[in-house]
Amino acid sequence: MLHIGLLSDTHTFVHPRVYDFFAHCDEIWHAGDIGNVGTAEELRRFKPFRAVFGNIDGNELRMIYPLNQVFHAEKVKVVMTHIGGTPARYEKQALALIRSEKPKLFITGHSHILKVMYDKKNELLYMNPGAAGKYGFHKSITLLRFNIEGDQIKDLEVLDIPRG
Repeated sequence: MLHIGLLSDTHTFVHPRVYDFFAHCDEIWHAGDIGNVGTAEELRRFKPFRAVFGNIDGNELRMIYPLNQVFHAEKVKVVMTHIGGTPARYEKQALALIRSEKPKLFITGHSHILKVMYDKKNELLYMNPGAAGKYGFHKSITLLRFNIEGDQIKDLEVLDIPRG
């Protein structure tokens, strides 16, 4: 079983509660807009770290992290990208990636809006962890953690920290 911590849109800020919430996670996944290399390194020193770059991330991060990640976690095929849209309105490149890769789990960020839902049409679980940073219009800092066991995604938990 893998214990996963998922966040996005840190914009250079790692909230102190990240460390407690992700303490028992095996890996941290970041869905883009990391902010700077220092933020990525801070999270990478804490736990094994997997990320994609986002639209605010500069060349240094883009040289380290890809635009898209396609990988398996246990028996779950995962696709992660920063700008993906939502199941009702996927971004064009994200939809092409979903159609070609056929993941069981699709992870995106960018919107700063926490959303987890099953996409019946594409037969996948859609996750957007919202925004973990303090920059943007979001009213709460949000993080997700969940478990992957074999081909099952389960035990989803949300940390919601009001801003201000």
